[in-house]
Amino acid sequence: MPYLQTLDQIIAATIAPAATALDRDAQFPRAAIDALGKAGLLGLISSTDVGGMGLGLLEAAGMIERIAKACPSTAMVVCMHLSATTVLEKTGSEQVRRDIAAGRHLSTLAWSDTGTRSHFWAPAGTARNVADAIAIDASKTMVTSAGEADSYIWSTKPLAHEGASTLWLVDSKSAGLSEVKPFDGMGLRGNRSSPLIADAVRVSAANMLGADGGGFDIMIGSVLPVFSVLIASSSLGLMEAVLEAGCAHASGSKLEHLGSTLAELPTIRAYLARARIEADQVRTLRDDTLAALAANRPDAMLRVMQVKAAAAEAALTVTDTAMRVCGGAAFRKDVGVERYFRDARAASIMAPTSDVLYDFIGKAICGMPVFG
Repeated sequence: MPYLQTLDQIIAATIAPAATALDRDAQFPRAAIDALGKAGLLGLISSTDVGGMGLGLLEAAGMIERIAKACPSTAMVVCMHLSATTVLEKTGSEQVRRDIAAGRHLSTLAWSDTGTRSHFWAPAGTARNVADAIAIDASKTMVTSAGEADSYIWSTKPLAHEGASTLWLVDSKSAGLSEVKPFDGMGLRGNRSSPLIADAVRVSAANMLGADGGGFDIMIGSVLPVFSVLIASSSLGLMEAVLEAGCAHASGSKLEHLGSTLAELPTIRAYLARARIEADQVRTLRDDTLAALAANRPDAMLRVMQVKAAAAEAALTVTDTAMRVCGGAAFRKDVGVERYFRDARAASIMAPTSDVLYDFIGKAICGMPVFG
């Protein structure tokens, strides 16, 4: 797979060396995005008809996992770009699709509203007709790549028709868009996930993506499977990173008075064994989710909901374990655990949150309408 060789070269030369500084300075991974774009990897799932690689979710999952192992912040930026690309491949103009395939255009999702928060499928923002344009008013809580992406896939209430939402392609340089404050958070500090406000932002009617009122079907039917698998793959990547770091620390650190390493303690090995099982269980579920989607199995959407929740919660457990195994040394940044511990906190509270997904899954297995 030549694209994986190219990806690994970019990770080794650009992504991994910058990861610590990106985290420290809350700096957007522009060099990594430029390198991925130049290599055509931002167009991984773009159709060959517009110059893309024409690959699928399986390959995208592998790419995100590899990137996340080096830098979860960069993985999140690419994850959201690929999720947005999923929308644009189905509903966007040929020009924007060609720009994405050529690596000239970075996109992202702007779905979670201040008023409805993690219930992203029910935006509170509005779109209205004004003269020869559409005016969008909304307040988004957290938008990955805010101020850095070239466009946002923006959700509002429908313009005129029935339905939960309508999607729009919004140029990030549009007048009326403002970033409330730059992101300065605990983890994923390089993904520039900031609140955005749209104050009468004007877009053309042609910028509507799909049908008016049809946003829900795109969100749940097209994007949720992609996003869930990719965010789970990001959690897998960071779990692999801390497992490697934890095992290396345990094997290389000696208890001088006993003449043995930490790894020779049964309790330490047991902690690492349980963490390894957690990560491997998630990998099995992630791979089965991919298989279910590929075969259009009846349980595919159940797997989609399960895999994000399972991966997010496992990442919390595995990174907690790595901190425990490495002890006080884990608080030092050079050991390679602390950054991943912080980054792992994000997936469980990223819409749809683990708690929301548990409710959805419970409804599904009880035969109830999931969104009823």
